[in-house]
Amino acid sequence: MATLATVLGLSLALRSGAAPTCAAPARAAAAPVAAVLLAPPAAGTLNKGKSTFYDSKGEGGNCSYPAAPADRLYVALGPSEYADGAACGGYLDVTGPKGKVRVMIMDQCPECAPGHIDLSREAFARIADPVQGIVNVSYRLVVDPPLAGPLTFRIKEGASQYWFAVLVAGHGNPLRAVEVRQGGSGGWRAAARESYNYWLIDSGAGPGPYQIRVTDTRGHRVTATGVRMSPGQVQRSTVRMYGGTTGGTTGASPSASPKPRASATPRPTPSASTTPPAETTPPAETTPPAETATPVEPATPAAPTTDPGDLPPVPVAAASPGCGT
Repeated sequence: MATLATVLGLSLALRSGAAPTCAAPARAAAAPVAAVLLAPPAAGTLNKGKSTFYDSKGEGGNCSYPAAPADRLYVALGPSEYADGAACGGYLDVTGPKGKVRVMIMDQCPECAPGHIDLSREAFARIADPVQGIVNVSYRLVVDPPLAGPLTFRIKEGASQYWFAVLVAGHGNPLRAVEVRQGGSGGWRAAARESYNYWLIDSGAGPGPYQIRVTDTRGHRVTATGVRMSPGQVQRSTVRMYGGTTGGTTGASPSASPKPRASATPRPTPSASTTPPAETTPPAETTPPAETATPVEPATPAAPTTDPGDLPPVPVAAASPGCGT
């Protein structure tokens, strides 16, 4: 009878919907995740963190430059400071145990947390002994660094009058805006910056030649004229982002397309970068000299600003405990 009562009691419990002994407790609500502000290092602000080093093998990194700087002094930033390409082309002064070095921002380090920068091997050797591998550093975004020359423009492979994409280089400070118009008249069309540092107009900007107006985060604004639809060629203008124009004619020269690199590829130091897939490169064309470009300075210098590339917060669900055994 005792056995029968036990069986009947268990049957009634199961039919009444009682939870099994090992049922998982109710899942707690996930804690809100704070949104991470995507912005280059602020001008005038001293940042403290750590540095590792890597070798880009001569490539121009996630910023899509045709090649690394000739002096091989460059840096990759974590996603929050790389800011979807908003930091590209800026410069950092980095101080370590042995001294200071100035480096150009040209790459992204996907796994680097805020405050973790990844220097080129040559740059790291100027501030610390490479044997250390990782060192504490401080760094600051440089305001109006000396320019090596005038602005250059590179129309992306695959571009046409129906799809416009241009890479701007030689600007010193990070850029805030790029605007384009066909010929010398008509309204300006704003280009949208991609994370790989090209400025796009999806519906195209016409067959060219173009005027391209460039504005940086310090409020400097200049206009280059005579930029032609010559994909894969670097076109050198006669206008500097600040400090006046230079003499001579403009010209174009073929340049290699940046090679795609997968972010999952391991590197000797904890850093990696990604670039978008390269399109088919058409035969290089000879581009006639572009017209003289005239700088247009703002009436009042703008306060330092940065391009927000804010990404929405991503909630992370807390894992629930499993059943005991």
